[in-house]
Amino acid sequence: MLSEQTIATIKSTVPVLEVHGTTITKRFYQMMFEAHPELLNIFNHANQKQGRQQGALANAVYAAAQHIDRLEEILPVVRQIAHKHRSLGIRPEHYPIVGKYLLAAIKDVLGDAATDEVINAWAEAYGVIAKGFIDVEAEMYNEAEQQQGGWSDFKSFVVQKKVKESDQITSFYLVPQDGQVLPAFESGQYISLKMQIPGEHNTHIRQYSLSDAPGQPHYRISVKREDAVGARPAGKVSVYLHEQVQEGDVLQVSAPAGDFTLNQADHRPVVLISGGVGLTPMVSMLASLVKSAPDRPVTFVHAAVNGDNHALRNEVEKLIAAHAQAAVRWCYSRPTEQDRMTQAFHKEGRLDLPWLQSVVPERNAQYYFCGPEAFMQSVYGLLKEWNIPVSDIHYEFFGPASVWEAEAQ
Repeated sequence: MLSEQTIATIKSTVPVLEVHGTTITKRFYQMMFEAHPELLNIFNHANQKQGRQQGALANAVYAAAQHIDRLEEILPVVRQIAHKHRSLGIRPEHYPIVGKYLLAAIKDVLGDAATDEVINAWAEAYGVIAKGFIDVEAEMYNEAEQQQGGWSDFKSFVVQKKVKESDQITSFYLVPQDGQVLPAFESGQYISLKMQIPGEHNTHIRQYSLSDAPGQPHYRISVKREDAVGARPAGKVSVYLHEQVQEGDVLQVSAPAGDFTLNQADHRPVVLISGGVGLTPMVSMLASLVKSAPDRPVTFVHAAVNGDNHALRNEVEKLIAAHAQAAVRWCYSRPTEQDRMTQAFHKEGRLDLPWLQSVVPERNAQYYFCGPEAFMQSVYGLLKEWNIPVSDIHYEFFGPASVWEAEAQ
């Protein structure tokens, strides 16, 4: 429990964090990585270069300050972040390091405004928040390790099969190198790959949704090749996976994690909405619904650029055909002439609310969506415009939480 004085002091810093939050977090990462370069083996370098991680941490610190007297309200966000931490290998010994340089950055940026009272209050608050994360993550590590075939860190998997799904997306079928049974997972969850890329000083960790149904003798991920676009560099891991990783190669894999999963206790209709490679967790969810909920209505909506970029289409259509109350709708933003000739899509252009309302038979449903950030922001806006309750909206976004995500919480 925090003292009333500490709570009051933390709350008094909210306006300052709103103005200087990102400057503080930029300085924090700079100072921490200078002192502990080994942590670059955990953090996503691309997110650092693009400023996304700094903005995400600023949002998190700001939210913690706003809710410092009712931290239980941000517990769902804590659990979501803790899942990612567990899949990355964040351990209790990392938290004192983060705390030390976060406080140093606050002092460095705010100068005389960061009085001893402010620094001491934030040190006390950070200790409480860090303990919350450590406790939740300890439970998650234990759960991952104790289940049949489980492990807590990274484990060697062999690439059993590599399949090109579209011009940009390739699937990798992964099996344990030791031949042990695969732990169960819930549709919508993801794994992390820890990659040692030749010529790179640090390891790189990336998270990918499991794109196949649970209960298979393999884990499958379907990875989009991220080529350079304008000032945005190519994705080191995705390009390496596509160009260099072959069948028979060994990859380091975390146990499945994530809380973006189907609510099996709710028997209302399900609407699955995806954009681009964001369909991967949706395919897994659809497969689960076909197997476990044949009477639950499902609407599968997927947006792609065109048929050349559309992965796993045949698989989805087979699953839809196996479910008596399922329907699928394809939305292509720039269809090819071949797409037009074969009538391969149901809508041209981007998703909009009138069309979405026309293809979703029952508004009172559970909505799940995943895709690129701009797509996610658009879909969330459409659902809010339709007055869908926040409790019925579920999404997965890989990378640091964005401003719209923070507002969504």
